[in-house]
Parts: sequence; C-alpha cells; structure tokens
Amino acid sequence: MTNNDVIKKLRVALHLRDDDIIYILSLVDYKISKTELSAFFRQEEHPNYKNCGDQVLRNFLNGLVIHLRGRREEAKAKGEPSPPSKD
Repeated sequence: MTNNDVIKKLRVALHLRDDDIIYILSLVDYKISKTELSAFFRQEEHPNYKNCGDQVLRNFLNGLVIHLRGRREEAKAKGEPSPPSKD
C-alpha cells in the first residue's frame, strides 16, 4: 500500500474535503496548494499524478492527531492525563 493509498483511504473514511486536508496540514505548519494535493488523488496513469512522499503523509498524520485530539497544552488545561514520559 502506497502513501497515496493511505491518504486516499483516510480522506474517504473521515469524509475529508481538500480544504479540510489543507487545514489539517496547516496545523503542523505544512503548506500545500489545492493543485498539489489533488495530484495525490489522481490515477497513476494520469500525467499530473504525483507520489505522496513520506514527509507529506507524516505531517498529515501529525496534523490529524491535533485536529482530532487537540494540542498537548489543551489536554493539560482540561485536566486530561498527559502521555507518559520516556525517562
């Protein structure tokens, strides 16, 4: 399964539009245009198809965590337990 497949399946499963994905990427300060993003969702045979790199997928997943859970500071402010330290 390629990175393109992963991002496509997450987009469908979470009912995300292109604007939602751009917003999620902006949460981790990653800028991407709508045109560049749409290239990830094209068929491999299409001339404008582009492979989704590891960096894009990593930033999308990190942004998705923030989008769904909130930032760590927000979790602490709500009194929620923080993740265990790696000491």
